[in-house]
Amino acid sequence: MSAAMGRRPRATAAISSCLLMLAVLSGCTDDSPERVPGTSWAPAPVAVGELSVLAHADADGFRLHTSSGEKDFIPGVNLGSTVPLRQPGEIGSIPPEQYAQWLQQMGDLGVRSVRIYTLPPPGFYAELAAYNRDHPAAPIYLMQGVYLPDESYVEAGATLYDPAVDDAFAQELRDVSDAVHGDLTREAAPGRAGGTYDVDVSEWLVGWVVGVEWDPAGVVRTDKRHADAPSVDGTYFAATTEASPTERWLARHLDSLAAAEVARGTSMPIALANWPTVDPLEHPDEPLPYEDLVSVDATHVLPTEAWPGGTFASFHAYPYYPDFQRYEAGIQDEEWNGRPDPFAGYLVSLRDHFAPYMPLLITEVGVPTSLGSAHTGPLGRDQGNHGEAEAMAINADLMRMLAEKGIGAGYVFAWQDEWFKRTWNTQEHQVDERRQLWHDPLTNEQWFGLIATDADPLVDAAVEALPETGPLEYVHIWADASWVHLEITGRESVPPSVEVDADVVPGPEAADYRLVVEPGAGTAQSWVRRELDPIRLDTREVPYRPDAAEPWHPFQLLVNRAQTRPIPQEAEFSDVGQLVEGSWDPSAEEFDSLATWQVDEERRTIRVRWAWSMLGLADPSSRTALGEGIPAEMVKIPGITFAVQTGGERLDLELVWPEWNHTTYTTRPKAGLAVLEKAYSDLAP
Repeated sequence: MSAAMGRRPRATAAISSCLLMLAVLSGCTDDSPERVPGTSWAPAPVAVGELSVLAHADADGFRLHTSSGEKDFIPGVNLGSTVPLRQPGEIGSIPPEQYAQWLQQMGDLGVRSVRIYTLPPPGFYAELAAYNRDHPAAPIYLMQGVYLPDESYVEAGATLYDPAVDDAFAQELRDVSDAVHGDLTREAAPGRAGGTYDVDVSEWLVGWVVGVEWDPAGVVRTDKRHADAPSVDGTYFAATTEASPTERWLARHLDSLAAAEVARGTSMPIALANWPTVDPLEHPDEPLPYEDLVSVDATHVLPTEAWPGGTFASFHAYPYYPDFQRYEAGIQDEEWNGRPDPFAGYLVSLRDHFAPYMPLLITEVGVPTSLGSAHTGPLGRDQGNHGEAEAMAINADLMRMLAEKGIGAGYVFAWQDEWFKRTWNTQEHQVDERRQLWHDPLTNEQWFGLIATDADPLVDAAVEALPETGPLEYVHIWADASWVHLEITGRESVPPSVEVDADVVPGPEAADYRLVVEPGAGTAQSWVRRELDPIRLDTREVPYRPDAAEPWHPFQLLVNRAQTRPIPQEAEFSDVGQLVEGSWDPSAEEFDSLATWQVDEERRTIRVRWAWSMLGLADPSSRTALGEGIPAEMVKIPGITFAVQTGGERLDLELVWPEWNHTTYTTRPKAGLAVLEKAYSDLAP
């Protein structure tokens, strides 16, 4: 067993979590004291021949060389390439001062490494170097990624060997290598950053993760069409005799990147990106053949003796998907926290597969804080429907699991919420090209951040009524880029029951969506008219839900389609329409990020925040609603008419809001982040 396979208990760093988080929460990061590490993390590369080697990755594990010795576990975070209201291709829009703020916050949290996926603007490298020079004993190391600039290999008939894909990737590797060494000038273009890169950050470059989450169909096409692709016996990386054409293609590009680094006098671990869908293990109990269709195996792409930095297996791995985690016998018995844990079992299986050659690093891991979920995971680690405090506790526990199971690093996904993201059980409900302009509470992929991005109220998007008589004294409806907010005040007391009908889509029906709030019973339920239920778009099952024939459906999300193997399994649904009572004020002691309704007895008021997506908006920024049919008609609407009913009386209000291409938002560390900070501190003192 190598040194990386077992771990001794780690000492807890003598650091006050509360003081550190106070600086982050207050936003006073510029004046916050530097985190004093238990040991220095200053880089101390070793010389191997004429090469400077900051880190080694081989059968003995992952070792970062610092002035206080070798570090064998790196706790990090992934930094996305965009901000709310922007598409990922608009990477050049992030200013240097934004990077400076993020890096300071990461340092305050105890992050030891930041992973980026592609080439950012020059300001990122300038600010990283500035931060690290200001914090020599506690720098933030760079894990540099390189995407495929041209991903057309996923299209029918295309492969990785196509010149458009192959040449663009080769050039991007050269460019990014030059950039991290401060020696690149290139023009910005749609989807890629440009400018003058004149700041050398290579002294903190801990490794490379090259490529993308490989598309199984594209890999199969590549392997079939290029079965006779020549073997790669490079100077620095070589394909083994078992290597597939895809793996040979990767070996050639890894060899080219290593050659560019050697020309600069450096060597560090280089890895190819991967994910469970194309992992090298067999999963006979996986329900979806697509998730076990083909493999890309890093043990078939190995460094030569001329590349001392070595390589590692880089995996994006999450505890809720693929479904083989539910059923696979070989991973069910591995324990974590005193109980069987299939995710831990999967990690150990991966680790053991690669152990004779290289360490395993998990370069994406975590759970989102969305109201909606896209999948049910074992042990409650679902793909969504976690409050912020719960999600941060899960993330912290996963990081500790990685360290204890002999994994070389863990990078939490992600630093900040990303509005542009999509997921399988909401993407058919949305206008794709405008998704980044609003923040959907039901789309889990938009809520993975450690930093929340809370939408501000929209301008001129409010309506109110003050009836002179009747059970209601005041009704106020307003909106932001995530929610429609309702405040309903009784004249003499909190209304005992309120029903709100929302007429969204033009037509003969008086109501398309319905909200029923019963404070006495402690319940609030969102409903959708049968013909508009979005679940019909996410499955081919007939009927698409057990109560499909009913005129009104409780609003739910489909989180798993019905399956027949390895055992018959009915479709699974999330009752997202059962609203959660509580406070969504982040400053409140009882804050619950999943809360969507509350009662204010003192003010005789019921408050509700109703997700735009639960009102059928496919894109509120263009006032586009989801219509009937399969696929759904996209319907432009003038606004929404709300009928508020209580005590036998009805009050109608029409909410009309301006279309927008820009709005504002605020950021804050998510609740419970101190728990993750404690994990970083313990694992990397």
